Amino acid sequence: MATEIAGKKKAENKSASKTTQGFSKETYIRWHREMLLMRKFEEKCGQLYIQQKFGGFCHLYIGQEAVLSGMMEAIRPTDRVITAYRDHAHPLVMGTDPKLVMAELYGKATGTSKGKGGSMHMFDKERNLFGGHGIVGAQIPMGAGIAFADKYRGEDHVTVTFFGDGAARQGALFETFNMAMTWKLPVIFIIENNQYAMGTSVERTSNVTDLSKLGLSFEMPSESVDGMSPEAVAEAIARAAARARSGEGPTLLDIQTYRYKGHSMSDPQKYRTKEEVAEYQQKDPIEHVLRVIRENKWMTEDEIEAVEADIKHIVEESVKFAEESPLPAADEIYKDVYVQQDYPYVSD
Repeated sequence: MATEIAGKKKAENKSASKTTQGFSKETYIRWHREMLLMRKFEEKCGQLYIQQKFGGFCHLYIGQEAVLSGMMEAIRPTDRVITAYRDHAHPLVMGTDPKLVMAELYGKATGTSKGKGGSMHMFDKERNLFGGHGIVGAQIPMGAGIAFADKYRGEDHVTVTFFGDGAARQGALFETFNMAMTWKLPVIFIIENNQYAMGTSVERTSNVTDLSKLGLSFEMPSESVDGMSPEAVAEAIARAAARARSGEGPTLLDIQTYRYKGHSMSDPQKYRTKEEVAEYQQKDPIEHVLRVIRENKWMTEDEIEAVEADIKHIVEESVKFAEESPLPAADEIYKDVYVQQDYPYVSD
């Protein structure tokens, strides 16, 4: 079922066979399915954008899937997630119906934000996804604010705050880090370090190329993580989440990942070579997980092909749903603006 495919962590049999990394058969099978959904959904988005089925900006997540699959292994359903505008995959892995995500891309009334947000502003209140934010780095202080609210209310939640290596240069980050450490907020700051801020490499952005060092002046526990490995990501986020829940405050994770496509669909990618992209593709997380599954004989080739066919069908159904969904009514422009629904406004 589409609503169950991604992000809903199943209860696992404690006696299930383990790999050398300590993750179960069920985990690898789930990782394969949800990462494949993210990959195929994003590939379809790229095709649809070229066909001008929807407009605006479009930032694809292809290549970075292990970051989110690893995260879902380490957090609870009640934990919060906030991210930037490369955000189609986040609701998918958290369990949002792919149909609603595609409808939002199309700007349809059935979308996750009623067609008002589009590609860069995906939200799912029921699953604690707080966006999708188009302003570079805006989610960094907001993520700390969500964590502050949870701590103030005495609630046991952790906020996972994603941002890119480019956004890591924003001044708001340093103010936020200072407050988060001072108040010991239950927040995990994650740099999805795909090596390029739009088309500018990390090396050309700052003298500090090891971004985990950004937490040092605040004495914030920090580490670099292999973002092409869902195992490494899961272990690092689990450690950070345990620290946050114990009242010790935030952690900074510099997760080293890579996007196979450009910054956005309009990016000609002249700043990097095909050889560089191919080198990272050798570390592809989906292929890695499939290799583990095959080596352990956890799925037959027929079963793997059946998953691929099912994912293809789900993506096709999401496109059909989006195509057939209605556009928002004209008066929707006045809704979801104020908490008070009958707040007076001037209208022609």
